[in-house]
Amino acid sequence: MQPIFTQGLSVETLEIAITDLSPHLIGTTIVQLSDLHYDGLRLSDDLLMQAINAANEAEPDFVVITGDFVTDDPTPIHELVLRLKLLQPSLGIYAILGNHDLHRRGSRGAIVDALTRIDVQVLWNQVAYPIGEELALVGLADLWSSDYKAIAGLMDHLPNIPRIVLAHNPDCAESLQQWRVDLQLSGHSHGGQIILPGVGNISMRCAQAYRYLPGRVRRRFPVLAACHRVMKHWEWVRGYHQVGNNRLYVNRGLGTYFPGRLFCPPEVTVIRLTRSELA
Repeated sequence: MQPIFTQGLSVETLEIAITDLSPHLIGTTIVQLSDLHYDGLRLSDDLLMQAINAANEAEPDFVVITGDFVTDDPTPIHELVLRLKLLQPSLGIYAILGNHDLHRRGSRGAIVDALTRIDVQVLWNQVAYPIGEELALVGLADLWSSDYKAIAGLMDHLPNIPRIVLAHNPDCAESLQQWRVDLQLSGHSHGGQIILPGVGNISMRCAQAYRYLPGRVRRRFPVLAACHRVMKHWEWVRGYHQVGNNRLYVNRGLGTYFPGRLFCPPEVTVIRLTRSELA
């Protein structure tokens, strides 16, 4: 079903100061895309090309895509990669998978194979070093997958260097507090999609209502249960957050579920790294 509400693309710029970042990494530019949901309904080719053009205009060192390439059927990934190959970072494209990329049996393999064919490196509880061994890019399994519990073995053995963590679901920030995370990049929430002045995020309000309503009322409004399942920490629904000693940024995504977006436009995020000294 096509969305009722639509909004144009927004390019958000973020500067992150990282403790003891190597001087030659100052100015590193990263572009984040998320939640494409490329299925012919939730993301138009026009908006996708706007996002790709905006990404290229930022002249990124590398691009990260934080999951949900498709919605249910993995078949559209083969058309999607023909467009994603137009991205032009100098040091490559890195990706993680979201919960929708795992929705059907065989989806994960089909999506990884298609992305690999255009030289996108998909990280599943793995570490990459796009610029060298002084900056780690950590890609985690989806929070709702059985492999997420294995992140402790990965995080415990990382050297104490600046690291950016790709985690599809913002709720990962809760468990990641026990490790150093200079910046967590997430998606998943679509920013809540509908923000009403004076009311706030409608999805968050629905999730809050679900917690307090009796079961017989909940059953009459399945949309409340759907909002409740999406996230635990709706306070992290979009934008920048400090979570303990770590930092989290939640991209609003490109794809849009019915009824659409209101005061919550689809997003391309441009991130530039700078250096902060130890206190």
